[in-house]
Amino acid sequence: MAKYMLSVHSVAGEAREPMTDEERQESYKQIGLLEAELKSTGAWVFSARLHQPDTATVVRISAGEVVTTDGPFAESKEHLGGFYIIEADDLDAALDWASKTTAAVQRPIEVRPLWDGSGA
Repeated sequence: MAKYMLSVHSVAGEAREPMTDEERQESYKQIGLLEAELKSTGAWVFSARLHQPDTATVVRISAGEVVTTDGPFAESKEHLGGFYIIEADDLDAALDWASKTTAAVQRPIEVRPLWDGSGA
């Protein structure tokens, strides 16, 4: 089994339609069902939701010095909002989970294999 990251992205400045309390509860329910299925099948490894991009601090080297700046990378239009680390037999299985994830969270999902260090 390989490990994959299913990352949830939002687009800066893209407004979401406001949700009613009922819609919000249904959204939480769908995410809960997804997470329960991931766990019951043994695919779930870890997941987390992140704070908004404006809470980020960027650390980089510039002219040999460590520089920190507030906020996300300015050139980024899309921002990572959260992620799932899963185990799947192959990319096709990971893409199946991504399909379920995008349906539950209503956001684009990027699927990337985790590097295992073997060079494979």
